[in-house]
Amino acid sequence: MFVDRVEIYVKGGDGGHGCVSFRREKYVPKGGPDGGDGGNGGSVIVRAVPGTDSLAQIVHRKHWRAEKGQPGSGNNRHGRNGADLIIPVPPGTIVRDRDRGHILKDLVRPGDQVVVAYGGTGGRGNKAFASATNQAPRHAERGKPGEERWIVLELKLIADVGLLGLPNAGKSTLLSRLSHATPQIADYPFTTRYPNLGAVVVNREHAFVMADLPGLIEGAHAGIGLGHEFLRHVERTRLLLHLVEPFPADGSDPLHNYRVLRQELALYSAQLAHKPELVVVSKMDLEGAEAVRQRLEKELQCKVLGISAVTGEGLADLVKQILHTLQRLPAHEDVVAQPVSADEGAV
Repeated sequence: MFVDRVEIYVKGGDGGHGCVSFRREKYVPKGGPDGGDGGNGGSVIVRAVPGTDSLAQIVHRKHWRAEKGQPGSGNNRHGRNGADLIIPVPPGTIVRDRDRGHILKDLVRPGDQVVVAYGGTGGRGNKAFASATNQAPRHAERGKPGEERWIVLELKLIADVGLLGLPNAGKSTLLSRLSHATPQIADYPFTTRYPNLGAVVVNREHAFVMADLPGLIEGAHAGIGLGHEFLRHVERTRLLLHLVEPFPADGSDPLHNYRVLRQELALYSAQLAHKPELVVVSKMDLEGAEAVRQRLEKELQCKVLGISAVTGEGLADLVKQILHTLQRLPAHEDVVAQPVSADEGAV
């Protein structure tokens, strides 16, 4: 099950209470106060942990509470501090305060973390209140309660290359041929219902991550179809790979389909529309596909690649072009790059 948005309640552990105690020892009259302080409560920490690409492991637990601090005791013994509670999430998760709406932290890299609810401090025992004028205090502090709030965890998958295209354009088949990913593949539209990630290993020194996203249709930016739910995952990709089907099942024009999808990206996000892009015609094993590729190349005024995931035609050249383009792009997804065409710096 793929889950990319979770709303949970978090609460830091309450601090332990201070202790009211007096020293009781034989032959030691008026031993004085010896009440220890209470322990601090544990904090709730959200930490980015590699090895997963979904929030499914935490979706069934709505309340997360850290351990409470233990109360102090006699003989000046300090209460035990509560253990912190770690919530593991995939890298790329945005932590947001539900009620205030502001972002607490964007956990981009493995190891990034944020404290979403601090634990309460422990109360002081009566030993801390002893003074020259009050040598036998009979009161102690209560531990302070831990912070609590509702937070929203929103996942934006981190991938180098994002596969875009209308339904049934061949995105899942391409991902399965280039990587060890096993997305669902069938000869009907909307086979992909959630994003799939695959690592494409070029050689011992070079590799990149490719994301297969559900097919987009006209009106996706307004909530039509499945793809709009996952458009935010494209925002973190460094390069868009736009697959165009040469002969759509509905008889539509491939050039029109390309422009419709480009318009959907622009309507969703201006920054997304300016990401670097490679245009690729899929299913080149079909008769007449080469003519479609040449037409797109002429109309778009840029190099249009042609591949066939079934026969393997053009896949090696596509991988080389992707790798060469990624090497020229900034490493951080928040840097907006200008669109590039496949003929710039061709290998």
